[in-house]
Amino acid sequence: MASLKVPANVPLPEEDAEQLQKAFKGWGTNEGMIISILAHRNATQRSFIRAAYAANYDKDLLKELDKELSGDFERAVMLWTFGPAERDAYLAKESTKMFTKDNWVLVEIACTRSSLEFFSAKQAYQARYKTSLEEDVAYHTSGDIRKLLLPLVSTFRYDGDEVNMTLARSEAKILHKKMEEKAYADDDLIRILTTRSKAQIGATLNHYNNSFGTSITKYLKEDSGNEYVQLLKAVIKCFTYPEKYFEKVLRQAINKLGTDEWGLTRVVTTRAEVDMEKIKEEYLRRNSVPLDRAIAKDTHGDYEDILLALLGHGHA
Repeated sequence: MASLKVPANVPLPEEDAEQLQKAFKGWGTNEGMIISILAHRNATQRSFIRAAYAANYDKDLLKELDKELSGDFERAVMLWTFGPAERDAYLAKESTKMFTKDNWVLVEIACTRSSLEFFSAKQAYQARYKTSLEEDVAYHTSGDIRKLLLPLVSTFRYDGDEVNMTLARSEAKILHKKMEEKAYADDDLIRILTTRSKAQIGATLNHYNNSFGTSITKYLKEDSGNEYVQLLKAVIKCFTYPEKYFEKVLRQAINKLGTDEWGLTRVVTTRAEVDMEKIKEEYLRRNSVPLDRAIAKDTHGDYEDILLALLGHGHA
């Protein structure tokens, strides 16, 4: 499901670190060299390269990249070079700041990562920013949005496949009742969606569809102008069909008047090692255009090259 292409014979981290050091030297940075190495290494390999670079040159590779690169290309390289937990911590912090506030990113991270991955991200957040994610979410949100997001980022949910069908039936009825009443911020509705395992939520929503002849998100479409309702809908989609959620983020990023490079970069760098192939399939199905062609049409230069490399283009 990952689109990342790693060569069969990967050089030693010390060799990659040496090539990157050469790419930084001279009058101009060799961006092609940076892409050919970093865009074809997995998270573990990238962490070894960073360690080798620090050991051999007594410098932080991320700081060197920050110094040598600029613009959207720099952001893509930096985000990609982070480890997954470190990256999620950075994205979560950006999403709670006043001027870059983006509650959708918090939903993405909380709902599409495994419990252990999300726990690692929260540990990285605390280590880096000397505060907890829960504390920052509570401070930077209010009302119904805080009521939804705070338990969402606080829960360590069960990750297994075990499902209680009796519970699924009873909670499907609760959800239907709340949808009928338009009680979208009801305590029980939020409790079910923020604490149950993904498998349990899936079983509950399947029973909902079968029993009531419609999906829960159909109800939420009626109130599409409400940010809280849209976040609630995103929670459900991220739990059940993450590839559809990310396809929509990409579609909106590319089809905007002026590309939303932040959204485009975020999805490509966070999903290339996870489920980008499924997202590409969904994008083609939904738009009748391959994702790589849409990105190539909307971007250019080194930024385009690294995105396409992460989508699986070019030689590893």
